[in-house]
Amino acid sequence: MQPRNMSMSGVVDLAAVKAAGEAKAKAEQARAEAARQGGGGAVAPSSLVIDVDEAGFERDVLQRSTEVPVVIDFWAEWCEPCKQLGPLLEKLAQEYKGRFLLAKIDVDANQMLMQQFGIQGIPAVFAVVAGQALPLFQGAAPEAQIRETLDQLIQVAEERFGLTGIAVDPDAAGQEDAAAPAAIPEGPYDALLEAAVQALDAGDFGGAVQAYKNVLSDDPGNTEAKLGLAQAELLARVQGMDPQKVRQEAAEKPADVTAQIASADLDLVGGHVEDAFGRLVETVRRTAGEERDRARVRLLELFEVVGPDDPRVTAARSALARVLF
Repeated sequence: MQPRNMSMSGVVDLAAVKAAGEAKAKAEQARAEAARQGGGGAVAPSSLVIDVDEAGFERDVLQRSTEVPVVIDFWAEWCEPCKQLGPLLEKLAQEYKGRFLLAKIDVDANQMLMQQFGIQGIPAVFAVVAGQALPLFQGAAPEAQIRETLDQLIQVAEERFGLTGIAVDPDAAGQEDAAAPAAIPEGPYDALLEAAVQALDAGDFGGAVQAYKNVLSDDPGNTEAKLGLAQAELLARVQGMDPQKVRQEAAEKPADVTAQIASADLDLVGGHVEDAFGRLVETVRRTAGEERDRARVRLLELFEVVGPDDPRVTAARSALARVLF
């Protein structure tokens, strides 16, 4: 089973941006459904640590990662450091009370997952947040270092992906069905949104744009559709660009708004978020009238791609305000 939407470098790319929007929407939907049902959905403490194999990876890790960060402990019976690290991670999973879920994967029994994650030695610890894999550390690290890493993971998961963890019911110990993830109800636009995602994956950016617009025509506030539309429009703009030519023109013509906008689009697609924002803020600063407004509008569109909760968007908004006022 092939893990999907993995960003092994930990850099936030467009796939991660899309996953963040989807995760936020699903997390909000799940919380609303739990509230509607009277706050149900809490799991037993024993359910915070699970054994995962290749067959259950999508269900137990990828799907669960849309509601809670999943920390993966790659281990083996013959690995002595694993015997030190494993119990510590299990203890911390209980102590953090649902802020993360611990998935234990035996590499001897799951060689395919070991290869797909690029595991070179064990113990190795990864996290999966909203379908995105992030390497955390390798080896039996000190407890203080592990706690610091977990705290950072939880903060990122909450601030960027809207994941606040899962509720734990201390009185539910021993209930066999407590480990089952709460079902996320299907939304009214799921079919249209799935069609848009499939169009994106197939490189049909025009089709994706139209699918997202169809959702927004009925539901203008749909977060996932707005994020997806901004992404699809960006990918459509850069399709067919000659990156070397675009960057050369931007370097030779710093006052050319069209050249700076095109280069900023390429910067963002390449994961250079601060460069894209900085380029357009500077373009706004040095232009006036209609040209300034073109640069400003494109910068706001790129904010939509990254998402309003990203700290880089917050910083760039402040920088934009300073040059405008």
